[in-house]
Amino acid sequence: MANTGLITDTQGVKRCWWCGEDDELYRNYHDTEWGFPVTDDIRLFEKICLEGFQAGLSWITILRKRENFRAAFAGFDFHKVAQFTELDVDNLLLDAGIIRHRGKIEATINNAKRAIELQKEWGSLAAYFWHFEPGPEQRPDQLDYSTLSQIAQTDLSKQMSKDLKKRGWKFVGPTTCYAFMQAMGLVNDHLEGCFKREAVLAARAKLKKPS
Repeated sequence: MANTGLITDTQGVKRCWWCGEDDELYRNYHDTEWGFPVTDDIRLFEKICLEGFQAGLSWITILRKRENFRAAFAGFDFHKVAQFTELDVDNLLLDAGIIRHRGKIEATINNAKRAIELQKEWGSLAAYFWHFEPGPEQRPDQLDYSTLSQIAQTDLSKQMSKDLKKRGWKFVGPTTCYAFMQAMGLVNDHLEGCFKREAVLAARAKLKKPS
């Protein structure tokens, strides 16, 4: 990897350092999901919730449990999750397939209710979240390892976090919000030299920004 932040597999393919060399699930996530623009409300809600569950843990831990989370939380259909009761919370606390953290479980149900409110106000979650997309002048001049590896939050992720909290959302700190922005394509943090950087740029160029 040296100081480039890029890892090279046996086929000579260069990837961002964080997905590692040995975990196929993690590499596949890097190659097919991370950074590609998402405008589907269910997927956006799922990701902001899973980023909240990640707090204090590693993303690969959550990724390995993602299908269990989807089963437990009705596919992250926030209209369904908003109807969860205290009995549902108790049952989820017995589910070894997810992270059994009462605060995070209750936050997901709360956030589902807030998501419905947000959807009514903005027309879609996508319209709301994508209005936090930074302009070129708000992005680093250098997209190399020494720069991107040091970014955990930005002014815009702080703004998103502050606004969501004002609206009653929970487990949505600025670092969580920035990880969400990276994953959902609001920013392209694939390193220069990563074989997926140009593909993500092309996907964003084709996307009509939700409004």
